[in-house]
Amino acid sequence: MGAPRYYLLPVLCCLGLAGWRPPEEKAPMHMNAPRWKLALDKALAAHPKATVIQMASLDVNTPVPHVRSLVFRAFISLTDDETHPLLLATTDVRSPKTTQLIANPNVQVVWWIEGAQEQYRIAGTARVIPAPSQALHKHFVHTLVELQNQPQNKKRVSEFDWEAKRLETFRSMSPYMKASWCRPVPGSRLEGGQDEAKRWPVEVFEPKDGEDTSSWDMALSNFALLVIEPREVDHIELAPVPNLRTRYWRTDGVWRDEELVP
Repeated sequence: MGAPRYYLLPVLCCLGLAGWRPPEEKAPMHMNAPRWKLALDKALAAHPKATVIQMASLDVNTPVPHVRSLVFRAFISLTDDETHPLLLATTDVRSPKTTQLIANPNVQVVWWIEGAQEQYRIAGTARVIPAPSQALHKHFVHTLVELQNQPQNKKRVSEFDWEAKRLETFRSMSPYMKASWCRPVPGSRLEGGQDEAKRWPVEVFEPKDGEDTSSWDMALSNFALLVIEPREVDHIELAPVPNLRTRYWRTDGVWRDEELVP
């Protein structure tokens, strides 16, 4: 066991090193995460079921915003630190939001966590990642390259495997959710009424050797990741009195913040 530090002070003074301090331990990786994400992680740890978010996008054919609920699946990062967190959700590649995001990828997410009395408004860029065989995949290829090649992503060990992430996420879905991607195009006219709807698959399981793969293949083909890259976050905390509000924004890979009036 080493000597207590105060026994070393006379020696350090004689050596002219009185101001010396032992090297600090390297900060844990999570300390690199922006403060809004640390707050969000804490809220989700306390309220793990608060995973429904609302995302608004714009359609080039109408000035009216289109908003829908999504299930937040996870945070992912393309780097070896957490300074660049991406929100991961899922969608049907045939849904109207896909063409809306091709025309205008700017979105805003609202995330209200009831138990924590906190609201997060997250503005950023959304990208849909469908199967490589999908015709719409080409519309997002250049944006994925742009995302991976940002200067702050130079520390990544290798190029992120989006298709592997898509397959992993698909397999984690319940059989009922998988079956939802076997239905006709979302938002299209329901031909045949409820009698037709009753013939849709209710559950889809991964086929074993020799089993029919048609439902699995259809669901997987229509399944897509939805990745949101935050660039600004407005965080309101209603539990403290007085209430707190903080705006965070990302510039040149660095998150900055300022306090606002709630």
